[in-house]
Amino acid sequence: MSADEGARRDVREPHNTQESRAASGARPHRSGAGKGPSKGGPKTGGPKTGGKASGRGTAQPGPPGLAARDAATAILLKVVRDGSPLGPLLEAGGAPGFRALSAQDKGLVRAILDAALRHRGAIEDAIRKRLERPLDEKAHRLSALLHLGATQVLYLDVPDHAAINLAVTAAGRDRRTAKTKGLVNSVLRRIARERSEILASAASVNGAPDWLIARWEKNWGPERTAAILAAHADAPPLDLTPKSDPAELAERLSGDLLPNGSVRLDRLHTVSKLPGYETGDWWVQDAAAAIPARLLGDISGKRVADLCAAPGGKTAQLVAGGAIVTAVEKSSSRMRRLKGNLERLRLSAEFAEADVFSFQPAESFDFILLDAPCSATGTIRRHPDLPWTKREDEIVMLRKVQQDMLARAANWLKPGGILVYATCSLEPEEGEEQAHIFTKSHDMFEPMPLHAAEFPELQDFCTPEGFFRSLPGMAFGGDSRGVDGFFAARWRRLN
Repeated sequence: MSADEGARRDVREPHNTQESRAASGARPHRSGAGKGPSKGGPKTGGPKTGGKASGRGTAQPGPPGLAARDAATAILLKVVRDGSPLGPLLEAGGAPGFRALSAQDKGLVRAILDAALRHRGAIEDAIRKRLERPLDEKAHRLSALLHLGATQVLYLDVPDHAAINLAVTAAGRDRRTAKTKGLVNSVLRRIARERSEILASAASVNGAPDWLIARWEKNWGPERTAAILAAHADAPPLDLTPKSDPAELAERLSGDLLPNGSVRLDRLHTVSKLPGYETGDWWVQDAAAAIPARLLGDISGKRVADLCAAPGGKTAQLVAGGAIVTAVEKSSSRMRRLKGNLERLRLSAEFAEADVFSFQPAESFDFILLDAPCSATGTIRRHPDLPWTKREDEIVMLRKVQQDMLARAANWLKPGGILVYATCSLEPEEGEEQAHIFTKSHDMFEPMPLHAAEFPELQDFCTPEGFFRSLPGMAFGGDSRGVDGFFAARWRRLN
């Protein structure tokens, strides 16, 4: 994630895959299984109405679903052309066209964009192979219209005729694409006819930019890289961290209890409608994201700093564990989100709206948890826009930020205190290499390696050096649905 914006969205409800699909009624086709035109799904089609072409988007009114398609097109362009993160575009102050939609259409847009970005490589490959000649590099809107139409045909439970007619209508109502209606129609109809073939070969198409694939193959090998990409291609389950009594919550929600105490549900859920949401019994947090806070051990009654704390999942863990927590977050909007999350959970903490480099505590802490800004490549399965908005040079830039944050935070720890450093990144430069650099440059800190005897449930995630390392596609306690990619290391300050 970037140093300024951050991307650890453990307890967010907006842009949630499960909630999006529940709200929209749009269900994915089963991966790899071709099927004919669907009879279900939302009514997004309509007649091939002409309407007067506009140079500023689409004229209103239009057929059902057109406003949602226009909003999805505009947002997709912001992501893939401009590199804008998807999350903020789908929030209250986000894209104007999206803000004006009904709740149902907002859910539909989220579902379309999730599938479009999650399967972007396969969709682009399918379109490219069915064009007589490549699109002009500046034909951004036409490319987006084709991409979203193909998304609905291939991956969402929408009738083919509805998806195709709506794409043709959208093309015809904009003077930039009005002359391409025939192209849109022919390409999408061919994709619908050849859906089985396309889906059968989708797994062989790279689901991330080449530079990311090359990094992962170098660092993790071809087999693990293939498992990472396979995990990214499937929407993840919904993981909850209970405030107390995980077994009771798992039974109440008919979920699966994971070895670390997380409760895992299937993906089709509206988060705010689940039992216990209003009463603050749990929060959304990937099982891997819940591990770093546990590495601190017994924190009851101790002063703990949670640095870069928003959106608050780890803060909630620490408070629920009995700690006196100071949550440090420099972003005003993310601090509001953090406070709102803790208020729903009926948990309290001290808040410091400050940059780690300007924050100065009144007294030292017994424990410090630094979940540092990073590229967030470990969270791609939950945020499929990330591969298409990140640049490799960001990793280089963030390495220095992480190193300096870790060195500064170390000054605030009491003798005998424990420091945990964590990132939601798959890149060793942001994890393992940072840990080695800190150990070599701070002789007043001794590493505290993780051992299976201490955390038996984490034996598959403990590296030979004693770090915590998870990768998407790794099973957890026999659950094959995977976890996010995370790294964590810890040290004790010597007396």
